[in-house]
Amino acid sequence: MTTLTDPPKESFRLSQLIYDTRYRSLTIQVVAMFLLVLALSWLVSNTIQNLAALGKDFDFGFLTNVAGYDINQRLIEYDSTSTHGRAALVGILNTLLVAFLGCILATVIGVIAGVLRLSKNWIIARLMTVYVEGFRNVPLLLWIIVIFAVMTESTPSPRDFREGGSASMMLFDSIAVSNRGVYVPAPIWAEGSAIVVAVFLLSLVGIFLFRRFARARQEATGQILPVGWVALGLFFGPALIAFFLMGRPISLEYPELGGFNFTGGIQLRNSLIALWLALSLYTGAFIAENVRGGILAVSKGQTEAAFALGLRPNRTMSLVILPQALRVIIPPLISQYLNLTKNSSLAIAVGYMDVRSTLGGITINQTGRELEGMLLLGLFYLITSLVISGVMNIYNNSVKLKER
Repeated sequence: MTTLTDPPKESFRLSQLIYDTRYRSLTIQVVAMFLLVLALSWLVSNTIQNLAALGKDFDFGFLTNVAGYDINQRLIEYDSTSTHGRAALVGILNTLLVAFLGCILATVIGVIAGVLRLSKNWIIARLMTVYVEGFRNVPLLLWIIVIFAVMTESTPSPRDFREGGSASMMLFDSIAVSNRGVYVPAPIWAEGSAIVVAVFLLSLVGIFLFRRFARARQEATGQILPVGWVALGLFFGPALIAFFLMGRPISLEYPELGGFNFTGGIQLRNSLIALWLALSLYTGAFIAENVRGGILAVSKGQTEAAFALGLRPNRTMSLVILPQALRVIIPPLISQYLNLTKNSSLAIAVGYMDVRSTLGGITINQTGRELEGMLLLGLFYLITSLVISGVMNIYNNSVKLKER
């Protein structure tokens, strides 16, 4: 009678860490991590010793000192008696503002230009080609300076808006475009305005939910609901009803010419507008190529099948082509958003006070804390880039092809 027994287990030997493929990769990673930690510790130790030799220490206390300089474009209260930390926060908000506006406008421009580059109209397709190739092959810094120069030199001065002058305000005398900036009406918030804003935000949520419902219904039954008209009604209707029911709690302060400049309203400086337009047009040219490549990646048979079913070209593009092209467009689009955000640091060329100009510029020059300032500046861009990548990757996962 034969007895079956388990084969004896081989004992572990240190040589397996090198010669056994089951452990070799782990050994290499541990050694690489150990060497990296040693290199970083040496770098930090060497930096501290060099700072000590120069009579410097590593301290972020300078952020609580008085800044002593003004910032011309700001979203929060700030004056020259505020701290360097407050100045850095103003610069951060200015950077996020131009990055947010730039990403939105660049996406709109890129999608339109990318679709029109594939137009069967020869003139439109060639014009979009000129735009894309022109902006992609000229450095961004030059476009920023050119647009800023055009807005500064070709627009009238405030004194030209006087009675009998050569310039006039636009849109029922509510907007003034001058060489000192664009002046637009400023909202005045009275009691009850918070309710109107809350109703408007709820309307946006309602639009989002209705669009999801309409898409699910269309996929289930094929019935197309009037999403555009319903969204337009929800966007304006509830907010206007709440506005009148609350007694018109939101009014506008219009810019008026007083002395040598405009008073009242909101001043959008030419530096902000030039930077915003340059970033949007430049990045939009790259996004247009991403959109064109994504559309071309979709099989031509998809378009032919949609036309065979009687779908119009615009619905074919929005319902068939673009949803499939998004799987190709989104990954490079993330990189373009990151590039736009980091390229906003060129704002110093036109005097726009972003975080590079405040924390990474004037603050460092005044305090002499170049290492601490650059570390904080790099940390800000790192966190911002990771947040953008994370949000866009979540969206990318929602639109990518679901496999069983």
